[in-house]
Amino acid sequence: MDTSCLITGITGQDGSYLTELLVNKGYEVHGIMRRSSNLNTERLRRIYFEPETSDAPVKLHYGDLTDASSLRNWMDEICPDEVYNLGAQSHVGVSFENPEYTADVVATGALRLLQAVQSHVETTKRKIRYYQAGSSEMYGANPPPQDENTKFHPRSPYGVAKVAAYWYTVHYREAYGLFACNGILFNHESPRRAENFVTSKITRAVGRIKMGLQEKLLLGNLKASRDWGFAGNYVEAMWLMLQQDEPDDYVVATEESHTVEELLEVAFEHVELNWRNHVEIDVNYYRPLEVDNLRGCPNKAKQKLSWKPKVNFRELVAMMVDSDLEKAKTQKRTT
Repeated sequence: MDTSCLITGITGQDGSYLTELLVNKGYEVHGIMRRSSNLNTERLRRIYFEPETSDAPVKLHYGDLTDASSLRNWMDEICPDEVYNLGAQSHVGVSFENPEYTADVVATGALRLLQAVQSHVETTKRKIRYYQAGSSEMYGANPPPQDENTKFHPRSPYGVAKVAAYWYTVHYREAYGLFACNGILFNHESPRRAENFVTSKITRAVGRIKMGLQEKLLLGNLKASRDWGFAGNYVEAMWLMLQQDEPDDYVVATEESHTVEELLEVAFEHVELNWRNHVEIDVNYYRPLEVDNLRGCPNKAKQKLSWKPKVNFRELVAMMVDSDLEKAKTQKRTT
C-alpha cells in the first residue's frame, strides 16, 4: 500500500512543491484547505484532479487549524503515515495587524494538530511522523549565523507564535514519544510566492515596469538582510527529516545573506534597468520592530540529512523575474 500523508497549507507555495515531491515518490497525498468562495488550487494545477476521480494522487478536504474537531476527524478518516503542518498566517507584517488571529492559527493551530495526531496514535496504536514548519523569524534579534543552538528572540507576533509551535512540537515528542520534527527554514522563495512578500513584490514589479505596466515600486527597509533559498529545494529537507531513524530539529538555509537592496539590484539588472529610477521608500512599510540580519547555518542538515541548497541567490532571483516578466507580457497583450 502507498504511503499516505496529510498536509495543512497544501495550496500555498511550500504545500504545492511538497505535494509534487511526494506524488513523484508514490505517496497518496491528502491536503486540508480552508473553505472559501474561490477554489484556491492554482499552485496545484499540474497535479490536482477533481475529487470525483477516485484514483487521483491528490485529494483535498475542507478543514481549518482553528477547528480541532475537523482536524481529528480527518486524522481518523485518512489515517496518514506522515503529517506536514505547513498551514499558517505566514506574513510577518500582517501579524502586527492581526496578532490574535496569527497566534490562533500558527501557535494554537499547531497544538490542535499535534493533539489530533497524538489522540489518533493513542487510539489506533499506529505510528505517525509529524513535521512542524518553523521559521528563521524565531531568531529575530539574535545575530547570525543562527543554528539549532541559537536562542530564540522573535520580533513579531508571527515569530512569537512560531516559537510556541516549536516548543509544542518538542513537548509532544518528549512527553508522548511522538516522532515529531521541527524544520527551521530560512526564507525560501519561488515563482509561486504570494505577491505580498517582498521578494515577489519586487520581481513582479520588475516585470510590470519592464513592460510599461507600472512606474514605481514602494518599499520599506532596504537594509534588512535575509538568507534566501529556493522553496522547491527546501521541501526535500522536510521529507528527509521524517525518513530518519530518530526525530530531531534542523535548520535549513543557504549560509548566505543578502539585503533587500541587493535583491533590487540583481532583479532590475536582470532586465537591464536601474532600480534607483523606480523605487521609492514608504515609511508605512516599516514594522514596529525590525529583524536586521538572518543567516542560517545548515551544517546539521547537511551532515545528517545529506541535504544541501541547489539554487544560488542570483539563480533564484532570475527564476522569479523571468516568471513574472512572462506574466507581465501576457497582461500587456490582453490590455
